[in-house]
Amino acid sequence: MTLANIWAIVTKIIDIGIVWLVFYFILKNIKNNIKMVLIFKGVLLILAIKLLSDLLDLYTVGVILQYCLEWGPLAIIVIFQPEIRSVLESIGRTQLLGRHKILTIDEREKVVFEIMKSIEYFKRNRIGALIVIEREISLQEYIEPATKVYADLSSDLLETIFFPNGPLHDGGVIIQGDRITVAGAVFKTSMNPSISKRLGTRHRAALGIAEESDAIALVVSEESGRISVAVDGELHYNLTIDEFRMVLIDALNPKPEVFYEAEEKKSGGEE
Repeated sequence: MTLANIWAIVTKIIDIGIVWLVFYFILKNIKNNIKMVLIFKGVLLILAIKLLSDLLDLYTVGVILQYCLEWGPLAIIVIFQPEIRSVLESIGRTQLLGRHKILTIDEREKVVFEIMKSIEYFKRNRIGALIVIEREISLQEYIEPATKVYADLSSDLLETIFFPNGPLHDGGVIIQGDRITVAGAVFKTSMNPSISKRLGTRHRAALGIAEESDAIALVVSEESGRISVAVDGELHYNLTIDEFRMVLIDALNPKPEVFYEAEEKKSGGEE
C-alpha cells in the first residue's frame, strides 16, 4: 500500500468523523429544545409520507410534498430563527474536550457543603441569591463582563457577596469547579410562557441559563426565602432543604457514561 493510498484512507476517516461530530452536537442540542424537536419530528414525518406517496404512486400528495421539501427549509429558517440561533450558540459554546475541572469525591462534598451552608443561611434570613455552576458548556460570555473573583468556594464568601444592598447582591455568581470565578453576572431571562408570573427576575434568569446551557442554577427568593434549582431546562421550585441537596448532588455527579467507560477499562484490565 502506497503512501497516497494511506493518506486517502486517513482523509476519508477524518471526513466521516467530522460529519458525525457535527450531527452529534446538533442532535445533542436539539433534544433540549422542545420546538426544535417538533421541527425534527415534522421533517421526518414529511419524508416518510413522501416515500409512501412515491411507493403508492400518489401523484397529488407527491407534488404537494415536493413543494414542501423544496421551500420548507427556507420557511423553517425564517419562522424558527431564534431557536436555530440558540442551538448554534450552544454548539459554539461547547468545547470538545471540556474546560471544567473534574472534581474528586472530596472536592464535590466540599462544594455541596459550602453551598448548602450558605443556602440555609439565605433561606433563614430571606436573602436573595443566584448561584450558577458551570458544567460542560462554557459560560465565558457571562464571565467576561462580570466582576472577577477567582477565589476558593466558601459559604462566608457567598454570604458576603449576596449581603443585602451590596454592590454585587443583584447579580449572579458563577462557580467553575470548586472556585468562584465571578460575581455580579447578568444572565438572559427565560421567555418560556408557562412560567408563573409570580416568579421574579432571579428565577427567570436561572431558568434562562439552564435552557441554553447545561449549567446548574441555584436560586433563593428574597421575598419568601424559598429555594429552587434550575437544571436541564427545568425549574424545580420551592424545594425543601433535603430535596435541594439531593438535586444538587445528583446534578454534580459525573455523567453515567463516565462510570460506564471506567468500568469497561477496569474489566479490560482484569482480563
